[in-house]
Amino acid sequence: AETLARTTAGEWQRGRRVNLEQALQVGARLGGHFVQGHVDCVGACTDRRTVGETTEFSFSLPEEQALYVAEKGSIAVDGISLTVTGLTASTFSIAVIPHTLAHTTLDTMRPGQAVNLEVDILAKYVRRAMGLERTGMTEEWLREQGFG
Repeated sequence: AETLARTTAGEWQRGRRVNLEQALQVGARLGGHFVQGHVDCVGACTDRRTVGETTEFSFSLPEEQALYVAEKGSIAVDGISLTVTGLTASTFSIAVIPHTLAHTTLDTMRPGQAVNLEVDILAKYVRRAMGLERTGMTEEWLREQGFG
């Protein structure tokens, strides 16, 4: 029930392509993003455009999840760990090189298509450690912490 409530899995049909990455082995060199394979929410592709050899995508995401997304930070879209190139209160963008496009399900991604999103685990732990999920990060709170 949890998987069906949080993901697009309920819409999948037999034969659907999915992205699978091997788990990081203990002691292995870390050369990418922290991705666990957990889906936090569902978003949707809002735009796809070609810029030179790069394909740029924009996606919607719930505002409460946007708190865990940072420009140049990581996010997983349908299990693909990607770098965020742009961000608003309820959308983010990514830029994909030809190799990634050719070797993932992003090659068939179109505007309007629902996607599974996993936000950065480190951002979730920082937010929790700061108590922000209980108090909420507000402009007033930031001022109290010394931010102008």
